[in-house]
Amino acid sequence: MTQPVPEIPSRLTDPRPVLAIGSLGWLIATIVVWCNDNWADARPICLMGLAVGLLGYSIFAIQRRGARRGDKGAQLGLE
Repeated sequence: MTQPVPEIPSRLTDPRPVLAIGSLGWLIATIVVWCNDNWADARPICLMGLAVGLLGYSIFAIQRRGARRGDKGAQLGLE
């Protein structure tokens, strides 16, 4: 007889805190790099980090909207 697999808590599967903390980290890094001319070479990297964070949140928001509408191809559990 197999044991039922317990559900993963929603606080561990919610991508919003990860996206928020990651984007905030890149924002802080961008501000620090912009204030120090010695790190000018890192500015494009920080800006791309911000762009990737925005892209990640955009994909999450589109998938969540589709899940709320009940779209067939949307991820489950994003409500």
